[in-house]
Amino acid sequence: MSSRDVTHLSDISKSRTDPQGAFKRAASSFRNFVQPGGQFPPEKDRYHLYVSYACPWATRALIMRKLKGLEDIIPFTVVSPQMGTDGWPFASADPFPGADVDPLYDSKHVKDLYLRADPNYSGRFTVPVLWDKKQHTIVNNESSEIIRIFNSEFDALVPEERKAKLNLYPAELRGEIDGLNEWVYDQINNGVYRAGFATTPEAYRGAVVPLFEALDRVEALLKDKTYLVGGRLTEADIRLFVTIIRFDPAYVGHFKCNIRTIRGGYPNIHLQNDAFKSTTNFEHIKTHYYWSHPHVNPTRIVPVGPLPPIEPLET
Repeated sequence: MSSRDVTHLSDISKSRTDPQGAFKRAASSFRNFVQPGGQFPPEKDRYHLYVSYACPWATRALIMRKLKGLEDIIPFTVVSPQMGTDGWPFASADPFPGADVDPLYDSKHVKDLYLRADPNYSGRFTVPVLWDKKQHTIVNNESSEIIRIFNSEFDALVPEERKAKLNLYPAELRGEIDGLNEWVYDQINNGVYRAGFATTPEAYRGAVVPLFEALDRVEALLKDKTYLVGGRLTEADIRLFVTIIRFDPAYVGHFKCNIRTIRGGYPNIHLQNDAFKSTTNFEHIKTHYYWSHPHVNPTRIVPVGPLPPIEPLET
């Protein structure tokens, strides 16, 4: 593996902004698919998922894995939420409660996996990572594609009486799902980061105002219904949820997304599911954001509140 200095790629405090101070997210680099007859065929215990409970993109994959009943097919490893200059650490480098050691290579940081897959890699060291244990490489590190791989490509390995018939990206709803995903990603999922990582007042306002306009749009969309599309649970709900669950505990304070809170301003934006709840760890979420971005929070003090982290469902 490469020993070159890659801190300019692993240190989030060196996040990329344009000359106007706006945050620009880099595209994911590993974009292969698991599919029968392909380079990466679906097989039990061939693939390993690396995630952070703190990361909304990684949690997308955890939720889909749970919903589709892939627990016995694709094991996963959780990194520490305290992401420093070397990026996401495993428990061997930072034994944070709930973090794991890398069971495959005893890597110290997620960057070690990327450099194992490609010693010349020059992108960000992000999670989730879907890893192929046979070819010792990264299959995919784009969460929107990993959740679609999980949605369909392992169905033949999952008993129908369990989750094989569950389709969260059905053909008849794909146009509507794709259209909704596009503006939810731009204005909400990534909008909180564009607000939080902005380095000028103009860039901040240019992100935070559209963010809350989009939340208002979602609130209206969810009037008198539980799900965003087609009256059923789809990937659109997962992609929205991972941001909403972090909003009051992290984004309101840390990212200055404080025009309204979810609990105080959006009664319709409220969705819970066992797969959603079981993949949510508020200690990891709050610690990651407030500890890992010293360019935003130099003291690294993690706030006590809000209490509770999320309001309970009404019964």
